[in-house]
Amino acid sequence: MGATPALREPATPPPGGVAVRARRRRVVPGFGLSLGYTLAWLGLIVLIPLAGVFLHSAQLGWDGLWRIWTEPRVLAALKVSFGTALAAAAFNAVMGTLVAWVFVRYRFRGRRLFDAMIDLPFALPTAVAGIALTALYGPNGWIGRWLEAIGIKVAYTPLGITVALVFIGLPFVVRVVQPVLAEVERELEEAAATLGAGRWQTVRRVVLPAAWPAVLAGFALAFARGVGEYGSVIFIAGNIPQVSEIAPLLITIKLEEFDYAGATAIAVAMLLLSFALLLLINTLQARLVRGERRGGG
Repeated sequence: MGATPALREPATPPPGGVAVRARRRRVVPGFGLSLGYTLAWLGLIVLIPLAGVFLHSAQLGWDGLWRIWTEPRVLAALKVSFGTALAAAAFNAVMGTLVAWVFVRYRFRGRRLFDAMIDLPFALPTAVAGIALTALYGPNGWIGRWLEAIGIKVAYTPLGITVALVFIGLPFVVRVVQPVLAEVERELEEAAATLGAGRWQTVRRVVLPAAWPAVLAGFALAFARGVGEYGSVIFIAGNIPQVSEIAPLLITIKLEEFDYAGATAIAVAMLLLSFALLLLINTLQARLVRGERRGGG
């Protein structure tokens, strides 16, 4: 009798077999595990501390919160913090985009050195930056003495706070916009020039539509950093109540007075205002991205 042939596996795998094996071979965790780790880490680092701030301020009740929020000194501090942060972020959105454009489109001697200097505010201690800016723009500083001679006072005013926030916020805009400008297709610019478009028309209709979402992202990052900035601002601000006093300093004063509920109440006001503004900026950015995709399609 002949040998019995060995049983062979079917040539075609059962339905779903490939998918099952593919799932088993994945090295990176799946969606469920990744989402679980993400939510747990986000909760430990962000949500739980923020919840603690809200719970501690709840001891005052709504009337107590409203009383602290409407104090003239608190309102003035919030106005200075948010006003200077918005002004500095808007200035950086324009100048940072221009700096990124120069680094992307031009080659010149010392370019890499200047490109590396953009990141100095990231590495420099903020207190050192504040002392250096005060020495420059103070009444006896190298720049401040000339500005005061023409009636412009920088140090110990909201203008000085804005200068400090411009210094620390510029890298956020440059580093976000720079890679986007590098990816803009130059063929589109050449085509626009061929069709008779001027330089400004090419920038306005070809380059800026592609860069707007990145510019808004850099603006949001610079604004968020500026609102809570303390070290580089505290020296040049002068800390004059209702003139150049920032909200983070007022929170520190409340903590030194052991008024923890009052400090958290001001912190809650800053959180709510910052969240509302950042949500507005992100919504506008998302709409610009969707509009660009529809236009590209």
